[in-house]
Amino acid sequence: MEQSIVDSVQLAGSAHTDLSIVGLFLSADPIVKVVIFGLVLASVWTWAIIIDKILRIRRLRARARVFEDSFWSGGSLEDLYDRIGNAPTDPMSATFAAAMREWRRSAARGLTAKGEEVRASLRIRVEQIMNLTIGREMEQLERNMSFLASVGSTAPFVGLFGTVWGIMDAFQSIAATKTTALSVVAPGIAEALFATALGLIAAIPAVVAYNKISHDLDRFAQRLEGFSGEFISILSRQLDEGA
Repeated sequence: MEQSIVDSVQLAGSAHTDLSIVGLFLSADPIVKVVIFGLVLASVWTWAIIIDKILRIRRLRARARVFEDSFWSGGSLEDLYDRIGNAPTDPMSATFAAAMREWRRSAARGLTAKGEEVRASLRIRVEQIMNLTIGREMEQLERNMSFLASVGSTAPFVGLFGTVWGIMDAFQSIAATKTTALSVVAPGIAEALFATALGLIAAIPAVVAYNKISHDLDRFAQRLEGFSGEFISILSRQLDEGA
């Protein structure tokens, strides 16, 4: 180990030390290479999740807006269900379809015309179905959010591990060559700083995106819950009018 370090330092006197990003990676210690490679993968996957979540939330908001326009247009809810009931395209229409499906089943059995206790039970059942649908849809939307949280909290420490290892490598070079020349310590220090930078590059976007996307998902969930409450009120009014 020490002999190889001495040989590399002696070669450095006649060859230019490559401190580019590619050069740092190729000349890095195997442990530092693993750290760098892992952080690069984490960063790429983080950005893939961020872009997917942003585009998906934007698309679902647009679809929910179209559905709300149809829902509040004054048309028949039965006709609306016939159009989208079998293939809802967003969580809001899926919630509506699940509630209308249960409503139709109950109406087919004549439960909507029975006593107050039966109608109250129907309200509760429809509300539970809507809540379950909202929970299932939000669970799908929140998929991979834990990865963003993990990268945001652990990437700086992984980069710090690479930093410590790179500095240890630099000290080993100093001990083996008995010199503190820049050509001896520069590669190890550069590797250490490179690992730190990659850790921050992976962590900062993950933390910012996690907070922003979590806020957007919370607002979308509140929007779904608001629609659920309004729809339950409409069904309750129809039950009372048909009593």
